[in-house]
Amino acid sequence: MSERNSPKTTAMVAYLTIIGTIIAYFMNLDNKDKFASFHIRQAFGIHILFYVIGALIGIFDSALIVGAFYIFFIVLWGYGLFTAISDKTEPVPILGPLFQKWFSSIT
Repeated sequence: MSERNSPKTTAMVAYLTIIGTIIAYFMNLDNKDKFASFHIRQAFGIHILFYVIGALIGIFDSALIVGAFYIFFIVLWGYGLFTAISDKTEPVPILGPLFQKWFSSIT
């Protein structure tokens, strides 16, 4: 397996954007790797959470609420990306175990 298509690379690509998550999913199709699949599920959950909660937060006209949302998202995203770079399979705080359960069909 080339370095370009390593499980670690696939896991890191998953966190880039929702498009990165889709690309990582297809990168992982041929040689299904548990490490890459774990991070694809985490990244997918983080990105879906961002869009769903972002739509709800858009109703509020409060910089405090919007700011708190972005800080929460950036912490989850940064933690997930850091664990992928560190070759760890630790779920993101609070919602990570749920992402693994909800998106278990993503392998």
